[in-house]
Amino acid sequence: MRRLVLLLAVLVLASGCARVTVEGSPVAQAPLDASSPFDQEGSTDPSTDPSTEPSESEDPETAPVDGEITPNCAKLKWTDLPYPGAKAETPPTQINYDSTFEESCRWMTKIDDVEVGVSLRFRDSRQIKIERTTGEWDVKGHKVSYLDRTGEQEVEPSCVLTLPYNGGGLGIIVIDSTGKFGGVCDQGRKVAEVMIDREAS
Repeated sequence: MRRLVLLLAVLVLASGCARVTVEGSPVAQAPLDASSPFDQEGSTDPSTDPSTEPSESEDPETAPVDGEITPNCAKLKWTDLPYPGAKAETPPTQINYDSTFEESCRWMTKIDDVEVGVSLRFRDSRQIKIERTTGEWDVKGHKVSYLDRTGEQEVEPSCVLTLPYNGGGLGIIVIDSTGKFGGVCDQGRKVAEVMIDREAS
């Protein structure tokens, strides 16, 4: 009987450890965003290692902001996202964290102790590409390519999107494993729609 109990305990522990995480961090969002699937063309700092980006787990009300919010990042507000609790004027969790792009910003928050969020990257005068795609949408005259990563074991449920934007390229990553706000690619499409609506503003 003791052997059976011990065997069951080992199986429970093994199944709990079976899920693969990126870089061994318990915070799913930052490792995914840190190892960005976007191409690094046009890097302004070739010595930058994206894998060294800090994790962002602060509450949006108290999160640090690095510099002034950039023009394209300023077009997205917390109230455009489905996550509750933040005010429209609350700044993104982090700004200008990826020097390989002219603009980068993150909106990260916790829902029931699970981190969810969105990141944007903008490249001036050049498109942003991803190595592979799941499909494409025509969103208000913009070709939006997307990669659905919900079935990949090495990352948390997420969606990566790219589109031509404001004379350059826009990259969007949505990360959400809660299942409370709809599919991650549906969330990403809504972010793309908001950004396209405000492209000329």
